[in-house]
Amino acid sequence: MIIEIKVPSPGESITEVQLASWLVAEGEQVEKDQEVAEIDSDKATLTISAGDGGKISLKAVEGDNLKVGAVIATIDTEAAGTKKKKEQVVKEEKPAETVEKADKKEEAKPEKERIMQLSPLAKKMLEESGNTEQDFVDFLRKYRAGKKDVEFFIAGKPEQVTSAPALPATGWGGTRDQERQKLSTLRIKLSERLVSVKNETAMLTTFNEVNMTPIIEIRKKYKEIFKEKFGVGLGFMSFFTKAVTIGLQHFPKANAQLDGNEIVMHDYADIGIAVSTPKGLMVPVLRNAEQMSLAGIELKIKELAVKARDGKLSLDDMKGGTFTITNGGVFGSMLSTPIINPPQSAILGMHNIVERPIAVNGKVEIHPVMYVAVSYDHRIIDGSESVGFLVKVKEMLEDPTKMLLGGGDPVKTLLQL
Repeated sequence: MIIEIKVPSPGESITEVQLASWLVAEGEQVEKDQEVAEIDSDKATLTISAGDGGKISLKAVEGDNLKVGAVIATIDTEAAGTKKKKEQVVKEEKPAETVEKADKKEEAKPEKERIMQLSPLAKKMLEESGNTEQDFVDFLRKYRAGKKDVEFFIAGKPEQVTSAPALPATGWGGTRDQERQKLSTLRIKLSERLVSVKNETAMLTTFNEVNMTPIIEIRKKYKEIFKEKFGVGLGFMSFFTKAVTIGLQHFPKANAQLDGNEIVMHDYADIGIAVSTPKGLMVPVLRNAEQMSLAGIELKIKELAVKARDGKLSLDDMKGGTFTITNGGVFGSMLSTPIINPPQSAILGMHNIVERPIAVNGKVEIHPVMYVAVSYDHRIIDGSESVGFLVKVKEMLEDPTKMLLGGGDPVKTLLQL
């Protein structure tokens, strides 16, 4: 019986996806529910599984744009396909003697069969380094080598002989080669959204600075106890997320969205955490972050970060969101103007922490300081609200005890003022 594998619907309003990669080969034997392909939608990377076991025939090529419902492969349940993966495992488990004989047989093969396909740039780099294609084949087999592979080979090959002394290789420049890469559906959609934000919103950015000494001291004192109890590290993001939820409570328009001629206010804070992945920027969401403890926030962020790194984020993980936090500081950014994540009305940008001289109680002291930025849609949020929101976040971070009281002053609360 022939079973068709079709492109599933990744979500509402998505009609087209891109075939990112095949996880199986033409004619391979697949098992029921085995993952056979990855597809990119404009929101996430998803996998497609086999509906039954049998021999698979591929009907689409990697990089193809496909309509939802299109047939990408068929499975013949009455035929047996090749079992490459199992053969590789058996080969690895062979006794050393058998493997040695197999290696000798392989060495006896004509050189022609063993030469791999090299790109023009790779060939040129080998020639310039005084190596041959056969040298490279012996070093690294069964890969279609590119520039990076050759650089690794040249740098790590023992007893390398060069015809004349040369300048140290930088791995950059010296050729006129070009390489073209097709944009993924996810990145194309991201580009469209970012451009539309710039064109369709009245976006402004306000800045402030945060003395990070109190949070750093808390982390130094309690990070080991915290990790031992909750099984997760105590990072900066949990403090910022908690501070943001309190700021949104005091300045709710920063948590709102524009829908036509109406402003949609939210009585909850679904905080999106921007994550950079090989496939592009993704923003998984912490639901009801205003109700989470610092440990709860850290555990959820860890879970979502692992999913993002492994390409396992689902649409539900990224759906919605009322406010976003992005951290360019992990890449060394000192200051930036983050772009709003539509249809939200504001986004907080974190940056690197640098020791700077600041005035404290009339004296100049050196403290770890972070510059923070809030970009906001001026159609919804006035300047006074955006500045007030950022100041509130700053207050929470510079005096974390206020977070226990929802942003209130501890002394005033004690005095019932």
